[in-house]
Amino acid sequence: MIKDIATPVRTKAILEKYGFSFKKSLGQNFLIEPNVLSRIVDHAEVTESTGVIEIGPGIGALTEHLARRAKKVVAFEIDQRLIPILKDTLSPYENVTIINEDVLEADVSKAITEHFSDCEEIMVVANLPYYVTTPIIMKLLEEKLPLKGIVVMLQKEVADRIAAKPSTKEYGSLSIAVQYYTEAKTVMTVPKTVFVPQPNVDSAIIRLLVREEPIVAVKNESFFFEIVRASFAQRRKTILNNLVHFLANGKELKQNIEETLTSVEIDGRRRGESLSIAEFARLSDALYEAFSKDK
Repeated sequence: MIKDIATPVRTKAILEKYGFSFKKSLGQNFLIEPNVLSRIVDHAEVTESTGVIEIGPGIGALTEHLARRAKKVVAFEIDQRLIPILKDTLSPYENVTIINEDVLEADVSKAITEHFSDCEEIMVVANLPYYVTTPIIMKLLEEKLPLKGIVVMLQKEVADRIAAKPSTKEYGSLSIAVQYYTEAKTVMTVPKTVFVPQPNVDSAIIRLLVREEPIVAVKNESFFFEIVRASFAQRRKTILNNLVHFLANGKELKQNIEETLTSVEIDGRRRGESLSIAEFARLSDALYEAFSKDK
C-alpha cells in the first residue's frame, strides 16, 4: 500500500528531501489531511471514465487521490521547482501528466483534445492558489470548455460570493458571472489546520456544475456583463445612479436609462444587489436595444 502524500510526516519528509521552501507569491498552501482530499474527490464524483484537470498540484497530495479514481489526470503547475518532486511522488501513477505552465497562459482546450479523447466526461478539481482563484475560474468558464463541472478549494469568502443569492451582502458581479454559466454550491468548509503553511483565512470547497446553456439568454453577452459590473460599481448607490455614472455617455442618456428601467418594471431606486440574474438580463437587453450602435 502506497503511503499518502498528504500527511504531516510524509509532507515534511518530501519538503526536506528536496529542500523546498514555500513561495508566498505563488500562494502555496499544501493539504496534509487525506480525509479532506477524499471528500473533494467524492464531491467531484470522479470515476474511472473521468478525465481530470488539476491546477496547482503542489507535491501531488490531491493528484494521487484523483489518479486512484480517474481515467486520466492532467495537472498544470507553474512552479518549475515542483516538477522533479511531482515526478518522484507520482511515479506510481501512470495516468498522470504534469504540464509546467501557468494555466492562465495555457491552451487548456488543446490539452483536453490531446489527453482526454477517450474520457466520457471532464472535471476540473483543484486546491487553487487563492490569489488567482477568480481569474482561473472565469478563464475556464469563458473559454466554454467541454467541462462537466469544477470542484475547487478556495477562500471561504470567495466561495460565499460565488454561491450568493440576491439581496445578500455577498451577492455581486462575481456571483452573477459564475452562476450565469454554472449551478454553484458550497459543499464543505475546511479549517486552516489542515494546511502547511496555515493560511490566514478559512477555506471552502465549491462545486460548479456547468449548464448546457447559460441560465438566461441575452442579446449580447459582453454588454450584459458590462451592465452587471456597472450596477455594482458602488454598492450603496442606486442602480440608476450606477448606470448613469459608469456607462459610456450615461450622463447624457440619463432620461433614456430611466425610461428603459421603467419599461422593464425595475425601480431605478433599487440597488444592484436586489436584482436577480433574470432581471439583469431583461434590463441589459432593453438597454442594448435602446443604445447599442452595433445591434
